[in-house]
Amino acid sequence: MVDGLIDAGYPVVLVNTAAVKTYEGLKYSNDQHDARWLAHLLRLGILPQGYIYPKEHRPVRDLLRKRGQMVRQRTMNLLSIQNLWSRNTGGQMSANRVKQFDSNEIDELVPNSDLALAIKANLAMLQ
Repeated sequence: MVDGLIDAGYPVVLVNTAAVKTYEGLKYSNDQHDARWLAHLLRLGILPQGYIYPKEHRPVRDLLRKRGQMVRQRTMNLLSIQNLWSRNTGGQMSANRVKQFDSNEIDELVPNSDLALAIKANLAMLQ
């Protein structure tokens, strides 16, 4: 919708809603009154605005967001393996050691089959 409005020549402003201060004296809270309040802030030049990415840059932004998400998931799986190991053996394991694991080695190191399965599941996601 934003792209269509911009292409049609309308000025579009993205409001940073987290930064907008609500007016304490508002008696009503509905779309019409909220729109008037936002228009008033815009006229005063104090409306907190966000950045609207150009259409051609959005795929790169989305790819970077996906990469960040995957890095967080990998770290969570790595930490999960370390925590499982620590809770059940009392020992610590480095991240580099976890990354070198393979499924057969887990079966040899971990006698409890349920714990081994949990570690294997996290390891599969990690890899």
